[in-house]
Order: sequence, then structure tokens, then C-alpha cells
Amino acid sequence: MTDLAIPADVTYPADGFALFPSRSVVALRVNGDLKDLATVVNETDAVEPVTVDSPDGLSILRHSTAHVLAQAVQRIRPQANLGIGPPIENGFYYDFGVEEPFTPDDLKSIKKEMERIVRENQRFVRRVISDDDARTELADEPFKLELIGLKGGADKTEGASVEVGGAELTIYDNVDRDGETVWKDLCRGPHVPGTRLIGNGWDLTRIAGAYWRGSEKNPQLQRIYGTAWPTKDELRAYQERLAEAAKRDHRKLGKELDLFSFPDEIGSGLSVWHPRGGIVRQEMEQHALRRHRAAGYTYVYTPHISKQDLFLTSNHLVTYKEGMFPPIHMDEERDEHGEITKAGVDYYLKPMNCPMHILIYKERARSYRDLPMRLAENGTVYRNELSGALHGLTRVRGFTQDDSHLFVTPEQLEAETMRVLEFVMSMLRDFGLDDFELELSMRDDEKSKWIGSDEFWEYSTQALRNVAQASGVKYTEVPGEAAFYGPKIDLKTRDAIGRVWQLSTVQVDVNLPERFDLEFTDRDGQKKRPIMIHRALFGSIERFFAILLEHYAGAFPVWLAPLQVVGIPVAEEYADYLGDVVAALSAEGVRAELDHSDERMQKKIRNHTTGKVPILLIAGEQDRSGKTVSFRFRDGTQENGVPIAVAVRRIREVIASHALVNTAVDLA
Repeated sequence: MTDLAIPADVTYPADGFALFPSRSVVALRVNGDLKDLATVVNETDAVEPVTVDSPDGLSILRHSTAHVLAQAVQRIRPQANLGIGPPIENGFYYDFGVEEPFTPDDLKSIKKEMERIVRENQRFVRRVISDDDARTELADEPFKLELIGLKGGADKTEGASVEVGGAELTIYDNVDRDGETVWKDLCRGPHVPGTRLIGNGWDLTRIAGAYWRGSEKNPQLQRIYGTAWPTKDELRAYQERLAEAAKRDHRKLGKELDLFSFPDEIGSGLSVWHPRGGIVRQEMEQHALRRHRAAGYTYVYTPHISKQDLFLTSNHLVTYKEGMFPPIHMDEERDEHGEITKAGVDYYLKPMNCPMHILIYKERARSYRDLPMRLAENGTVYRNELSGALHGLTRVRGFTQDDSHLFVTPEQLEAETMRVLEFVMSMLRDFGLDDFELELSMRDDEKSKWIGSDEFWEYSTQALRNVAQASGVKYTEVPGEAAFYGPKIDLKTRDAIGRVWQLSTVQVDVNLPERFDLEFTDRDGQKKRPIMIHRALFGSIERFFAILLEHYAGAFPVWLAPLQVVGIPVAEEYADYLGDVVAALSAEGVRAELDHSDERMQKKIRNHTTGKVPILLIAGEQDRSGKTVSFRFRDGTQENGVPIAVAVRRIREVIASHALVNTAVDLA
């Protein structure tokens, strides 16, 4: 990037091309709003360049590439109807209404057509248009016509805001070198100045089905996904990351390592855990349980189902009904004539644990001496996810949240939030995740969106800000992203291949204590309202397991590994000797097995190395004579002649220490 400062000799009004001639600048931020580079500004405007490698610049590049994709599709299939084409993380997509689904061969043709459009260097030209004129121009685009009535961002459909999210309706014309409009699309913008700036750092990745506006009640469209980057080298680096991610895909590893499955007989999005996966999950849960108890949490248990009144009081049946499973009608009684003598009640599978934890708090009178009150539960909840949204263990219909709800006085809010955040980061470090960043989600100036007093929002937001700053972790403030009832801190972590995952959330809530009329008696004898803190550390145990599985590529550290040690005799005659060593380890609580198979020793080593077993113990004549064993580790290193007692002690110590690396160094 070069020359991003505004030239001193610019005459105003001026457009972005005069202000920032560098090709790395693709748009402007004018008085806080993103604008096309062609936008004319005055000297009094606050103007910043938006470079293609910035987050905003990447989104603009990707959205512009989505437009090129849509134009290419309509060149090849003129009858294709346009849906929505937003930028997304690492790329973009565009939805189309077509009679025949796209094929892999279609993708090849579309890519060639996109390359032609990029070379043509068509200009993206913004045009403000009235609703009526837009309906006339887009009369053959039924999905666009539906969006016109949603101008101003009323629609919450993913991607809709890129079309009609602004205060005015706009169309972007693609104009060729002769000044002719060759294609157009309803769009909020901005875009890169011309298609040539899209360059060659893009690719189309896959085809999928998608319901229009995310509802199964609507037509199913064809979605084409792609990725776009400022340079070809960055595209290649991304593709290499994808290849590595594919190797680590938890669905693939789960099958290969026999950890979990999703039987069709049970239903989509509902997992069963196999013995080896169950071992890892239990180790995770038991470690978390010990840490929580030491930190002053009390574990509770609540049912999977509740009468509807609970979720009416909590407001879930109003604000979250689409995410809940349909009701189960129970308790109805009839006489011998079939007449109802007792009305039935609708029960719902719980989508969240918090209302039941509130009832535990409310069971008896509480004093300030009872607070903070820290309740924890591994509670299974159920969400009615669309089938197209399900993805292995990371998006399921039944999952277990390591849920905690804390009840505090207003004065305790900051200190308790700091304690929670420190605890969360410490726990995640135990599992080998230590690259963190925070997001502080706050309210914005649109006061109709938020409940609670200004005083509450001011002191709770400042409390969370103080906590984020004191943590020493990089954090970003995000206005407008708070829950309607309070601010929150989201913790994100980066895994072994650089992907960012959102895990833990610390959410401040005065809404549910108000709705359930929660109270405590303060020092002055007055009844006061506690503040509730929602806190999920892993998020869900299933999703966190999937993240760890991919983070370690299946090679869990010794303390988490489902099978920690396998004994491999050099020949059958040494099996009894090595079996005694394995038995000694098992007696010490080590998950150890002896390989009795008829395979040759080298084949056994390959099998268990592929199976991600961290420690292999090998014994032959020299070991039997010397009462020793030989270690072989997953990284291929080996240590020979280790006395049995020393070997057992070192293995137990490395498990107890929760060491996160699996080489000979761990056992030295």
C-alpha cells in the first residue's frame, strides 16, 4: 500500500480517486459511513481510505465478486432469478432460483464467464431509485421484488441488509467500456470501482441448497459459495488452510477414531457417544466439575421438559418459539363418555436451562449473605434447528451446555465478572487453548431496542469494560450487539490452524430477575433485585469436543486420550511379560491395553500411531531380562530400557500434570 494520505493540493469537492489514487484503496468511509470510491466529498467531511486488505475492504471485495458471480450465472442461464448475495467469513455466496440444479460442470463454465467479466473491467455505478421504479425494472425478479418492501433493514434474513439495509433504495449498474449498462442488481453497496480490481484471488467452492429467507416454508434455491482475497497468494494460503481443516474435520475423525455417530434411527442432529468418545467427554466433564467446585460453584440438576407457563414467564415462548420443538400435550383427563374432566397442559423440551435455575433461587428467601450464588449444570437442551443448518457436533438439535447462572448484588457485578472471566480463560488453557480476544457487546443509541434503565446500562457496561481492560486481553467494543436486556462479553479463541472460535459468553441480565420477581434482603433490610449473570464456558460440550478434536487433529494430550497406552510385544513370547506391565498401569488408573493381535510388530505400531495413541510400550528379550520397557511416541521418537517402576511413575505423572505435548520430553 502506498500514498494513503490525502494529497495537499486536492481541490474540493473531490472524489475518492483524486483523494487516494492508490489501487489498494477500494472505498471510503465518509463521516463514519462506507461509500464507493467515486463518492464526492467536501473539505468538511471526515474521510478515511478503506484498503482492500482491511475487514471492510475484504467484505466489499467479496460482495463485488458475488455480483460478478450473479452476472455470470445470468449470462449462462438468463432465466435464473436472483436471490441474495452477501459477503460472509472468508468469502461470499449468491442464491438463485433455477429450474435445474447446478452441477460441478456448471461451476467450471460460471468461473470462465466470471474471468471474462473481470477482464472486461466493468464499472460498478450506484443509482438511487424509487420503490415503484425498482419494481418496474426488476419485474422479472420475484425475490428482489419481495425485498423492496423491506427497505431500511427491517428484515433479519442473513444477507438481506446488503440489498435493502440503507435508508434509500439503490441499484448498482455494471457499465462497460462503451458506457452501456450490461447488468444490474438491487444492492446497498458499496463496491470496488471496477471488476478488474477483483483480480485473480478468488474461486468458487461449492453448491448447496438454501431456503429463501431461511424458512422451509419458502422455495428452495440453489446457493453457490465462493471465496475472494486480495491476491492469488492469499487465495492459495486459504486453500491450504481449507485442506488442513478437511484433514481435521471432526466428523471424519469421529468416524475414523470411533468416537461418536448420528444414527438415522434416532434422527438428524442427535448424537450418540461411543465408548472412546465417552471417555474423552467424561474426562472433560470431570475436570470441569473439579475446577467449578474449587471455584465456589454448586452443581444442580433440572428436567429436560417443562410446562409452557415457565417459558411464557421467561418469554422464550414469545421471542424464541421458532427455535423450540413443538409442544407435547399432557395431563388431560376424560370420563367414560370421552368428556374432558381436566384440561391438558402443553409441555416443551427446554431450549435453555436458565428458567429452571431461577426457580431454584426462588425456592426460598435469599439474603445478601447468600450472594454471589453460583449454580452450575451440565444440562441437555433442545433446539429445533433447520436440517440444512446441522453440522456434525458443532450444530445439533440436542446438546449439553455447561451452563452456569450467578446471582449477584449490583455492587458485586464487576468483581464477579472479573472472577468469571479469569476462571473461563484458566479452564480453556487447561485444554490447550490460550490465544484469546474479547468482544464487549453494548447497546447503541436506538433506545427503543433496549429495556432497563439508563443507569443500569451505564454501570453494567462500564463494569464489563473495566473487566475487559483489566484482563490484559485484546478486546473490541461492539455497539448495538448487546442482548436487549444487558451487555455481554464474548470470548474468542484461535485454534492450532488459526481459525477463530467463539466459545464463552458472560451475559448480564436484569430482565429475568424482573420477570420472575427475584429478590434478596440487603444489609439495610430492604428487598432488592439481584442481577443475573449467564455464563457458558464451553458453550456446549458437543461443540467444544469438536473444536478440541480438530485443534489436536485427533491426537489428544495424554490425559484426554481415550486410550493412553498400548503394549506391543516384539513377539508372542513377550506378551505375558508386557501384559503384567499393562496390568500395573491399569491398576494405577491408566487407560492401557495389550495388543494381542496376530499382526506383525511394525504393523501394530502403524495401526496405533494412526489411531492417535500417545504412548506405545514395546518389550523384547532385552527388556524382559532387564525388567524394563521401551517407549515409542506419536512423533516417532523412542526411549529404550526404562525400568518398569520408573515407566509407570512417569506415565502417571504426565497424566496428572495435564501436559499438552506428547513427546519423550513429557516423560523425562
